[in-house]
Amino acid sequence: MNPELFLADLEAKPTALRALAQALDGDDPYGGLPRGIRRVVFLGMGSSRYAARVAALRLRAAGIDAAAEYASAVPYPPTPGTLIVAISATGGSRETLDALEAYRGRAPIVALTNVPGSPVTEGADLVVPMLAGEEKGGVACRTFQHTLALLLALVSRLTDGDGVGGLILRAADATADLLDRRGEWLGQALDLLDGPHGVYAIAPVERLSSADQSALMVREGPRRAATACETGDWAHVDVYLAKTLDYRALLFPGSRYDEQAMDWIRRRGSTVLAVGADVPGAAGVIRYRGDADPEVALLTETLVAELVAAHWWTVGSPE
Repeated sequence: MNPELFLADLEAKPTALRALAQALDGDDPYGGLPRGIRRVVFLGMGSSRYAARVAALRLRAAGIDAAAEYASAVPYPPTPGTLIVAISATGGSRETLDALEAYRGRAPIVALTNVPGSPVTEGADLVVPMLAGEEKGGVACRTFQHTLALLLALVSRLTDGDGVGGLILRAADATADLLDRRGEWLGQALDLLDGPHGVYAIAPVERLSSADQSALMVREGPRRAATACETGDWAHVDVYLAKTLDYRALLFPGSRYDEQAMDWIRRRGSTVLAVGADVPGAAGVIRYRGDADPEVALLTETLVAELVAAHWWTVGSPE
């Protein structure tokens, strides 16, 4: 793992996204899906599972039975009508490979990976390349973004949607905008989030992956304390910490419960950095191109925490 190469990986995001959009415009990676799918089970660990929860939630909202499971969990029973989507950027996640043993030859398997020919593809009925390029920094950043995009493409396919090529291009523009203007906002973000008790990322349930991934980036690179919370659940879980800690929150707005959380935060004098929308009481706000579109936000907003993490990782651990 290398902080300078991690930053280079982040700076390559717009180019990689545009290449992905072009690839999807020329070919449907899910064209070989079998018919008669009655259930979709996503298997993965870490950021793979974060992205999968977004897709499963969307499929359930469309009336399709779907679940995003820890690959280490007791598996769903294998049936011909259960589509297994195994997600592993490296293609070698031990838990995911172990989970697939219950399904090979018993249920249709889609392998979503950034490494063609990796172990996760063995016995798969369909292999979907992430096309994120090599992440030389050793951190799943572009692969997380591409996993989300390709899972949205799967949701679109299963729900007769219009595809996601245009969305991916808009996300590329939004990502480029954040990168190009980081000199305007990164310094403030570093100051507001640099507290003695870690970073607390908050996001609505439909974009909970943004909070999860943001917290992971802060833990994985700079090795700082960070955790994630769903906005509505915040009043039942993290509200207590805001009373006793120097609480520094990275808020991704869009929940109907934003104001409920902010009411407590304002009363307790906690610090909030909002990303993508103006939030009354926030100490800082970061806006970017296309941020009013929650689909663009889903694919873009974690870049804020990633760039913060890259800086902290470069300068070293706090004293």
